[in-house]
Amino acid sequence: MGKYFGTDGVRGLANGDLTPELTMEIGRAGAYVLAGNLGKAPKILIGNDTRISADMLEAALVAGLCSVGAEIYKAGVAPSPAMAYLVRHYHMDAAVMLSASHNPMPDNGIKFFSSTGYKLPDEVEEEIEALLDKQDQIPRPTGEAIGRRLIVKDAVEDYVSFLMETIGSLEGMRVALDCANGACCEAAPLVFKRLGAEVLPIHYKPNGVNINVDCGSTHMESLAAFVKANKVDIGLAFDGDGDRVLAVDENGELIDGDQIMAICALSLKQKGRLKNNTLVATVMSNLGLQNFCDKEGIRLKRTKVGDRYVIQEMKAGGYTLGGEQSGHIIFLDHNTTGDGILTGLQLVAMLKERGQKMSELSSIMTPLPQVLLGAKLKNKLKADVRENKKIDEAIRDLEKRLEGNGRLLVRPSGTEPLVRVMIEGQNQDEIKKWAEELVSIIGQEL
Repeated sequence: MGKYFGTDGVRGLANGDLTPELTMEIGRAGAYVLAGNLGKAPKILIGNDTRISADMLEAALVAGLCSVGAEIYKAGVAPSPAMAYLVRHYHMDAAVMLSASHNPMPDNGIKFFSSTGYKLPDEVEEEIEALLDKQDQIPRPTGEAIGRRLIVKDAVEDYVSFLMETIGSLEGMRVALDCANGACCEAAPLVFKRLGAEVLPIHYKPNGVNINVDCGSTHMESLAAFVKANKVDIGLAFDGDGDRVLAVDENGELIDGDQIMAICALSLKQKGRLKNNTLVATVMSNLGLQNFCDKEGIRLKRTKVGDRYVIQEMKAGGYTLGGEQSGHIIFLDHNTTGDGILTGLQLVAMLKERGQKMSELSSIMTPLPQVLLGAKLKNKLKADVRENKKIDEAIRDLEKRLEGNGRLLVRPSGTEPLVRVMIEGQNQDEIKKWAEELVSIIGQEL
């Protein structure tokens, strides 16, 4: 991770860490690097989620991009994976999404996609970073060489049309959708309805400040209660920018990304569509997923945390399916990034095809007890965890206790000012206590 770019673009408190001035500089540096690599002024698609800060930051970003001669196409409110698809569909040179994904409303972020729909490679982000403090090296064209902004009227419609082509009818399915008051509010209900499902949406009326507030994939309680009360087949919860999804079964029980991947991997394998018979996941995925893959004869490849690393491994090995426990699921035959709506459609289609209850379908994988907690730290301190003697000793002690019966992961978050502590073991209460103790020590020491 660089000074500004984390594992998923640039994120921070809007108008605090992520100011209009910095946003404009990112636009200038980004357009200049892209233009240099292309040999021409780039055409760039821009989308955003529903945060109140989107107007402010979009104006600054567009100003920066246009000041280097880029031609901007504004898509408006649309999911991040829509940008990854539409940049290819419209034959653009790049796309930018303004969103902080699952982060609280006051945050916002900037995420670049290349013309191929993949996130920018690390080396390109490093080029952009290197220019942020050297704005005087970026030229300022004048006259007709200045860029301009145009409006794309059918971005959501074009994305929905693409999604509909990935599966057949969902007639007869009763589906609850928690849209997190975010980027999926229009697209998700629309595509499920057009495919014939009965749709019961919640948290689909954004007002600029309610994105991710007690809703979406980071707050599953209201969806669970709604599903139980309304007797639906499945509930799906998206995050703020729509690149991840989690589910609940008909009883309101959580189905996480690992379980979704297990269901999808087995279905694809049985249809001969799981390329190289391999599923790609991160080191955070539950040991229960490994046990499932071993049982079903599926090879599980693990990567560092971050969907960009999952995608890198998938591209390198020619694999079809990968993702994260948090709900970033990548169907590389369909899209180039995690796509919550796409994943939800595939999952509901598999549920219909099987003719089972969701609780029965998800029972193919048994997760081991797992606890995931976060110690809040300033970003500049996150990398210092193992440098602290007391913290390092506490980690080593826990690793000894878990040896042969579980595992411990301590890592800095790539998207938030946190150090994450994940423990898996045999006893839920015991590992919860250990995780809380370690988080407390990290907080005290740093």
